[in-house]
Amino acid sequence: GVMYASGTGVAQDHTEAITWWRRAAAQGDVSAQFNLGVAYEAGRGVAVDAAQAVEWYRQAAEQADAGAQFNLAVMYASGTGVAQDHAQAVRWWRRAAEREHAGAQYNLGVMYETGLGVPQDHAQAIEWYRQAAEQGDPSAQLNLGAMYDEGRGVARDDAQAVAWWRKAAAQEDARAQFNLGVMYAEGRGVARDAAEAVEWWGRAAEQGDADAQLNLGTMFANGSGVRRDPSRAVEWWRQAAEQGDARAQFNLGLSYRDGRGVPQDGSEALVWLMVASARMS
Repeated sequence: GVMYASGTGVAQDHTEAITWWRRAAAQGDVSAQFNLGVAYEAGRGVAVDAAQAVEWYRQAAEQADAGAQFNLAVMYASGTGVAQDHAQAVRWWRRAAEREHAGAQYNLGVMYETGLGVPQDHAQAIEWYRQAAEQGDPSAQLNLGAMYDEGRGVARDDAQAVAWWRKAAAQEDARAQFNLGVMYAEGRGVARDAAEAVEWWGRAAEQGDADAQLNLGTMFANGSGVRRDPSRAVEWWRQAAEQGDARAQFNLGLSYRDGRGVPQDGSEALVWLMVASARMS
């Protein structure tokens, strides 16, 4: 089945792969059961059938396949192919998490943080985020940093927040890069360093983070941590403004009004200031 699915040694044929996986799955082969679940969920070699995907994931999950347990939980959480049931999602993510599935550990942390399917428990959220974070999951590292930053489920600790955000930022998590920029700008958990703030906001801004684009524009406008450059400020504010950031829209409007970084243009200024005002009201 795998050979037909991948086209290794034979012409790729998802329908033929299904035939062989079905035979193996009927004999209790857990990998074949999982692969059938994926095929039915994605519609490869068979028509999309979420209920069938759930059934095959369940068979593999009951044989302790962590990937199937994770996917089955996702189906319960989203109500795809089965009635939505957050408690069942938690149950299956827990089983996968106990088998060191980082994604399941992260999702279990989210459920404890938000109180979906379990009583809200920030300390438990911290525990599951930490397990996933230590396996290198950037989303868990981001959330664990936020828990330390806000002092939820753990004593507030700026240095720990920075440490976890740095790990996620190194994996190109844009939000962690933005947060790290904030810490450098404010001198929390690290020595204040405007140039480092610019560096991290720049990396997040390049990935499309509107908050980072706004802040980076302000750094260029003020000459903080970087050489003052009103035109670069306008470039970054424009990118944030086009994503609907009212603060960037307002700054862009003022730039057109005053002719800073762009030719003075009262009509364009009015447009951006009115758009900003509508979003702020």
